Amino acid sequence: MKSEAHDTINVMLVEDHQTMLWGLQTLVEAERPRMAVVGTARTCDEALAGAARLAPDVILLDLDLAGVSTVELLPELLANGVSRALVLTAAHDPELLDLAVRRGARGILHKEVTAEQVIKAIAKIHRGELWFDAGTMDRVFGQMLGWRRALRPDPPAEKHAALTARERAIVSAAVEHSGSANHEVAQRLFISEHTLRNHLSSIYRKLDVPNRLGMYVYAIRHGLVEPKKTGQRQERVTGY
Repeated sequence: MKSEAHDTINVMLVEDHQTMLWGLQTLVEAERPRMAVVGTARTCDEALAGAARLAPDVILLDLDLAGVSTVELLPELLANGVSRALVLTAAHDPELLDLAVRRGARGILHKEVTAEQVIKAIAKIHRGELWFDAGTMDRVFGQMLGWRRALRPDPPAEKHAALTARERAIVSAAVEHSGSANHEVAQRLFISEHTLRNHLSSIYRKLDVPNRLGMYVYAIRHGLVEPKKTGQRQERVTGY
């Protein structure tokens, strides 16, 4: 069976207004043994030292300590690998709040919330959950998804990069001479028809096309060859 001390949610309060700090401390201590205040801080230096020394479960953090933003401190406050940050702020600036989330905050509370909501948010953050309003969730996670999409390789570009220089030359020749049979294209490239077919098989696999016709359509559609190399419109594409 777990000990009472192990079950207790250890909370560190970071707040520069004495009255607010006293109120929060009273609120959390009233939840004993479920929660307990293990430390308080009124400056950035005190907050960093307390987080490193105490490794509290939850850091209830004001974003403004005597005019100094604590947003940039968040990664350092969480560096102990144990603490989770819950922001309690009077600020309503979406950019500032979104930045706090990106810096590691697990939840955001505005100072007009009820005492019951503060306690619920602390418990939820401690369980590994999040406490954000719908607007913040939409903005931050929408941005994250957008970044992931931007970082995701473009499928055609990825396929093009897989082609060797020789294969790209073969694609260009096959498209330029799309009306010619394989042995004619091979002659123009000074290779055997057998070698050409081997290269084409590799190209078809990399581009995920079934044959020369599919390769021709793909190359034109995705700009794999320069327009000037496509020549006049051909009536047929041979050498499947």
